[in-house]
Amino acid sequence: MYYTGKVPVKVNDIILLMTENNLCEYKFGEPLKNHTSFKIGGPAKIFVQPKSIQGLICTLEKFEQARIIAKGTNILAPDEGVDVVVSTLGLNSYQVDGDLIVSEAGVSLSALCKIAAEHGLSGLEFAYGIPGTIGGALYMNAGAYGGEICDVVEYAEVYDYNKVIKLDRSQMEFSYRSSIFKKNHWIVLKVSLRLKRGDRQIITKSMEEIFRKRIQTQPLDLPSAGSVFKRPKNDFYVGKVIEELGLKGFRVGDAQVSTKHAGFIVNLGGAKADDVKELIKIIQQQVHRSYGVQLEPEVEIW
Repeated sequence: MYYTGKVPVKVNDIILLMTENNLCEYKFGEPLKNHTSFKIGGPAKIFVQPKSIQGLICTLEKFEQARIIAKGTNILAPDEGVDVVVSTLGLNSYQVDGDLIVSEAGVSLSALCKIAAEHGLSGLEFAYGIPGTIGGALYMNAGAYGGEICDVVEYAEVYDYNKVIKLDRSQMEFSYRSSIFKKNHWIVLKVSLRLKRGDRQIITKSMEEIFRKRIQTQPLDLPSAGSVFKRPKNDFYVGKVIEELGLKGFRVGDAQVSTKHAGFIVNLGGAKADDVKELIKIIQQQVHRSYGVQLEPEVEIW
């Protein structure tokens, strides 16, 4: 690609044009560890944060092979870095219209939960504390405590690298931790959530209880990317199996199977992407050897 290696004049011309039009902000050699919850990842040669949907589309027209990131809560970025990364965090506006919340992709899920509660809207409580954006949640059909994003989404506006299209829920091909966006790598721009009227105090109390459970059961005090593996079947609890295999606390470098919840891998301070990948491989091998089950990572490995 024309942006590989040193940044050539052509790219500088593109960046100058877009910054003059106030569409994006750019950084060069930006460490991805500053943009992932794992605190792991080498430099992005070009790191772009568009300020609007128009800026995002314009950026992707110029850099079609760019990696997309928001809060980076489900990403393991490589130690050697990547060429171009585009952040969606600048897409941060929303509207509340009756029982609908229409949000741009970069708004955090926890913020939307609070917005819903403030307006007496129920249905999103399960997502409180999931550390990502609504765009990322739709991409992977995020879920917890018996709920999933597919339960409340009404429609989405997406960019298919040719045009902006509108999809309703039936067109999104939702499944466990997957969607049409993950299969086609389309970019989520806006999401509409259909919620239900409820009692504000009851909604808030439910959110607080869910967050309390997260604190009690998950290693929120250390960098991680959440649950490392997808559950292969309903009655197969990955964290419990890993613990039964004696791997709780096992580490490769500074990557460790959490001593609080064995379904998480945490960064003790200096973990490399290769450490995490090696630890994932060891867990997969031992689980397959003992249970005949092949674990599939839930974490996006770049």
